[in-house]
Amino acid sequence: MSLVEETYQQAIAAMTPTERLSRMHGMLHWVRDSYARQLREQLGDVSEERLKWEVALRFYSGDRRAQALIERKLREFT
Repeated sequence: MSLVEETYQQAIAAMTPTERLSRMHGMLHWVRDSYARQLREQLGDVSEERLKWEVALRFYSGDRRAQALIERKLREFT
């Protein structure tokens, strides 16, 4: 393990559960916003509701059942 990785692991281990949850929430929010920006560039001006479902489609791309449900919902916007 590199010094950087070891330092990172120590910093994470020193966090309280609340701090870890807050960090996770921040990272999730960052990824969601990143997907939303990319999708706005691809799709143009779409409603916030459609954008929410498009982001969800990316989040759950590895889950076939969830993907099918989301795609069904997205058909309502076309």
